[in-house]
Amino acid sequence: MTRAGFIALIGEPNAGKSTLLNRMVGAKVSIVTHKVQTTRTRIRGIATEGEAQLVFVDTPGLFQPRRRLDRAMVAAAWSGAADADMVVLLIEAHRGVTEGVEAILEGLGDMAKSHKVALAINKIDRVKPEALLHLTKDLNERFGFTKTFMISAEKGHGVDALRIWLAGELPEGPWLYPEDQIADLPMRMIAAEITREKLTLRLHQELPYQLTVETENWEERKDGSARIDQVIYVMRDGHKGIILGKNGETIKAVSKAARADLEDFTGRRIHLFLQVKTRPGWLEESERYSEMGLNFKDGNA
Repeated sequence: MTRAGFIALIGEPNAGKSTLLNRMVGAKVSIVTHKVQTTRTRIRGIATEGEAQLVFVDTPGLFQPRRRLDRAMVAAAWSGAADADMVVLLIEAHRGVTEGVEAILEGLGDMAKSHKVALAINKIDRVKPEALLHLTKDLNERFGFTKTFMISAEKGHGVDALRIWLAGELPEGPWLYPEDQIADLPMRMIAAEITREKLTLRLHQELPYQLTVETENWEERKDGSARIDQVIYVMRDGHKGIILGKNGETIKAVSKAARADLEDFTGRRIHLFLQVKTRPGWLEESERYSEMGLNFKDGNA
């Protein structure tokens, strides 16, 4: 008897959703940085547990949107939760019930009637046991969670128990993806996400949120390697200089780090070529949203 289904990971930005997804899958399929709001699209990572295939949907963090891109990301997160078979809400143990968490609990509304919603309190190593117990009691009084887990996505504590429980609760049915597949994003998009992660790690303040990366060309070569051409779109000419860096040092470092991750992910040699282009209005272009897997219309105020 096999089981399969979709599990949406939701929570505030930086709650640890991407870290948990990568831990569950056993490979890096989603952006993980110290900056918030880095996951822009619904990234699906695929894990197996016994006879069950778990398809995790790493949704963008839920927050108060201010602009079109924010609104599209939040809409994608709620859509991902509604479309899934099960939902896991991640809460940061040391932050507790913030205004953002209260808004998410309100947004979940009657979802417990149609979905099994699990609570995963993450980063448990940052608080004392008595604080955890108090937080668990408080959250379960606010919402009818099916089950509660104490985890550390970064260190792996409690993750196996969560995965085993999820596997047993998924609906019976055939697997949805081939056994060896770990993500259902096109490789072009995964490649763009990897480069965007390296840019996010290298750059500071608001700039990472004002750029996007697109894979323009993917060329398979006879020797088994691949040539990848990507464009980094920025909103102002001044941003180009920041990304290039003195004597091109920043862009070289980003390219080297992204290439290494891509080679590790694909198991082949990668030739990566990056260009930086100014596109002041990219945040208002529907094509950019399509490339990110977002719905442009969801960004309407």
